[in-house]
Amino acid sequence: MYTAKVLVVDDSPTMRQFIVLALQRLPGLQIDEAGDGVSALKHLSSETYHLLLTDINMPMMDGLRLVGLIRNDPVYTKLPIIVITTEGAEVTRERAIEAGANEYITKPLQTTRLIEVVRRLLDPETQQG
Repeated sequence: MYTAKVLVVDDSPTMRQFIVLALQRLPGLQIDEAGDGVSALKHLSSETYHLLLTDINMPMMDGLRLVGLIRNDPVYTKLPIIVITTEGAEVTRERAIEAGANEYITKPLQTTRLIEVVRRLLDPETQQG
């Protein structure tokens, strides 16, 4: 795997820490954190990321709105996005995918599943052009 910048967006510091610790098992990742969608957009305006992981339920700007705004930015139309949420309803999953998420993972988060999805999304061999 090559060096990649990852942005983890979740309003829960505990969940961000859990995700970051899981991602640190993968070599070559540089990981930044944001506590909400507004903060995430600030990061995205000043850095280039290769992957974004976001919660849905956050203050100021929820994850679905964040995903929609990212997909409307020409710079980030192909940025892989993983939604990680407690929202298990199929309708919410469909909304996330329609907004532009590549993957939808429900909490409680399984580290092995997260690592598998991150590896697949960051592997240039599996990216569709």
